[in-house]
Amino acid sequence: MLELRPSCECCDRDLPGDSADARICSFECTYCKDCADQVLQGGCPNCGGELVARPRRPPEKLLSSPASTQRVVKPQGCKAEH
Repeated sequence: MLELRPSCECCDRDLPGDSADARICSFECTYCKDCADQVLQGGCPNCGGELVARPRRPPEKLLSSPASTQRVVKPQGCKAEH
């Protein structure tokens, strides 16, 4: 099951489990749409993988399988590294 991290690793923007603005790589690094598209140009700065839309968990499933509450944030922000 996806972890559904609660925020963007670059800007710390909230990304609830049902957010259409979340992007992830295959390692579940999580970014908002703005940072993924404008700052990172679609590539994960951690692994170099592709950033794609994160699947949204339906509200009734969030009740029994909630999103993570652990935030992962880079204090210095992010830069594309490829």
